[in-house]
Amino acid sequence: MKQYTTIKGDTWSRVAYKELGSEYLFPLLLDENQKFRDFLIFPPGITLNIPDIVDVETVDNPPWMNDIVEEDEEEPSGVDNDVGA
Repeated sequence: MKQYTTIKGDTWSRVAYKELGSEYLFPLLLDENQKFRDFLIFPPGITLNIPDIVDVETVDNPPWMNDIVEEDEEEPSGVDNDVGA
């Protein structure tokens, strides 16, 4: 298991992004470092254990997010792209 020493201003999500590649993996850091769970922003010099990530299961977007993406990709109604025709 790797270790990481915090710098002033580090947060759980920032360390997760730097060390694990995604800020959304901060719960894995928290599980490995329960004695520091009360920190929101770390002071410098805290040594955190970085868990080994073997396989992270990817999750598809929830259906409501897919609807938003599809709507954003469509042209807005009432817009005429035939300017001067």
